[in-house]
Amino acid sequence: MTVIPPEFFRRQDEEPDERFYAVPRPDSHLDDDADAVVTRWYDERLPADGPVLDLFAGARSHLPERLRDAVGVGLDRAALARNPQLRAFHVLDLNDDPSLPFADASLAGVVCTASVQYLTQPIDLLREVGRVLRPGAPLLVVFGNRMYPTKAVLCWRASDDEAHLRLVRGYLAAAGGFAPADLHGHHPEGGEPLYLIASRADPSVAPD
Repeated sequence: MTVIPPEFFRRQDEEPDERFYAVPRPDSHLDDDADAVVTRWYDERLPADGPVLDLFAGARSHLPERLRDAVGVGLDRAALARNPQLRAFHVLDLNDDPSLPFADASLAGVVCTASVQYLTQPIDLLREVGRVLRPGAPLLVVFGNRMYPTKAVLCWRASDDEAHLRLVRGYLAAAGGFAPADLHGHHPEGGEPLYLIASRADPSVAPD
């Protein structure tokens, strides 16, 4: 991807994210229709067994009910604690330190739901995701058009949905170690658009 200048990852609110999430926030960026679509997408693509990581998790993980081994990483401890789908969680600020507390090739899947717009170090974080995923395991990134604008990075706020798709695909290419992504859209009449970028950890793709 074209190198994005560091200032494009700046935000209007640069205070630590933990302060922002110390104030209770809505449980989801998604409306009911989008929530059902995300759950269906995840059900079709996540494995039947093995641990799945929900990045930037909150009170809802949008995972299929059959999935019993999910762990979350997020900032809102109270929201994580009331998420019924998580067997465990870690309270971490991945924008401060994108390191993930998991062993190499230990996860059967990773999802990132309605949070990619907030990543200030997306390439470093995706390299960590590639490290912890098992070979061939899915990475599923979903986003719509809702956001907390003061916390979204400039390159996201200043672009449209088509540019967002190119941006996330560019993150994956720059991180290395991922198969080419599949793109899926949901455009309900009178509703909010929703997008899925689905990739896999690919051992044949060497990180830069």
